[in-house]
Amino acid sequence: MNHFAVLKSSFLALMLTTASSVYSNELSLEQALNYALDNEPWLTANKYQQAAVQAQSLAAGTLPDPVLTLGLMNLPTDGFAFDQEGMTQLKVGVSQMFSRGDSLELKQQALAQSAQQYPWLRADRLAQVKTIVIESWLNAYRAQQSIALIEQDKGLFTQLIDITESSYASSVGKTRQQDIIRAQLELTRLEDKLVMLEQQFESAKKRMAQWLPMSMLTQPVSAKRHDVAPLVDFAQLEFAQLMPLLMAHPAIVAIDKTVAAKQIEVAVAEQGYKPQLGVNMGYGYRDDTPMGDSRADLFSVGISIDLPLFTDNRQDQQVNAAIAMAESVKTEKLIALQKLKGMYFKEFSQLARLQQRDALYQTKLLPQMAEQAQATLNAYTRDDGNFSEVMRARISELNAKIDALNIEIDQQIIIARLNYYASSKDAAVMAELLAGEHNEH
Repeated sequence: MNHFAVLKSSFLALMLTTASSVYSNELSLEQALNYALDNEPWLTANKYQQAAVQAQSLAAGTLPDPVLTLGLMNLPTDGFAFDQEGMTQLKVGVSQMFSRGDSLELKQQALAQSAQQYPWLRADRLAQVKTIVIESWLNAYRAQQSIALIEQDKGLFTQLIDITESSYASSVGKTRQQDIIRAQLELTRLEDKLVMLEQQFESAKKRMAQWLPMSMLTQPVSAKRHDVAPLVDFAQLEFAQLMPLLMAHPAIVAIDKTVAAKQIEVAVAEQGYKPQLGVNMGYGYRDDTPMGDSRADLFSVGISIDLPLFTDNRQDQQVNAAIAMAESVKTEKLIALQKLKGMYFKEFSQLARLQQRDALYQTKLLPQMAEQAQATLNAYTRDDGNFSEVMRARISELNAKIDALNIEIDQQIIIARLNYYASSKDAAVMAELLAGEHNEH
């Protein structure tokens, strides 16, 4: 066997060897999710906002403080003597205003109802974070696995260059100078693709920097990946089942809570048509006369009622504004629901096509590519094949493997996105919601 044949045999053996990468201190998807969900500062801010609204609710149901007045009345200016005139007195008074109708109770109800949206907003935020972290981790995993595939074939192309150079130098076989140039060109293209994938890998990991510390982001992602479990069987989900699922979405329920609060605010505005009552009481102390005769102290009591007779420019407009605001929030709910529905159908249609492509790749395309690459390689090692055919077959197989990986990861990302629309079925999201409602009560 000549030297060229030995090199070709070595190349064939290298082709049949599968390289594997073993990482220590790897970042798994479960680790990334757990840390992100446990350390989301937005949730803390939201809880403070809820506490603020609940405190405002308690304050809104309280009557205004009574007003205490103290005055010296009818003091004569010709001598400023307190006992000179019978009308001179030291008066102490207190007054209290009462709310219009049931406005205080309704304001308290409106704010309490508004506070109920916050646990649902937190549940929605958790569902969003889960989707973003899963997508970012999967994109990092995609780039890392693509790099591993290219690194594996990069060694093969390097070996191929050695073979072609040896063959060309010894004038053995059919190797031409353009074969060497072609092999070097493909190796350069692989180097460029590796740089691009490294950039994608770093970008995907940095996307998680909002939630993960740098000590975790410097780790490679785990080579072990578990499929994202769908919360419902999306393929069997009928439209009649989809709409109740979307109506139960935390983001929609949060808007429902706001709508209910705005409707109570309409009732608050309607209380403006009712009169407001005030009560005042006073006690006047008078000194004895200059002759020593006693003067009686004075006591007074009264009520005040404002009469909302001219309502066109104030009460009517306040009610109209409250009604318009309530209708605006109802419209926001409709828009949000339509958006969720549209995005769901967009993602689901993509998933169906990706599943078709995945089946095609796994059952036909990848086996055919591998068979073609092996056949051209066998022919080349027997000096019965063309170098360009070997290169094209190897590049096509590598691209097919990367495409199959992309299809697989895209399916997982879309399932994660679809899970967001079904987040009312997510046990972790609903656990946060129940915890928030428990703390509220």
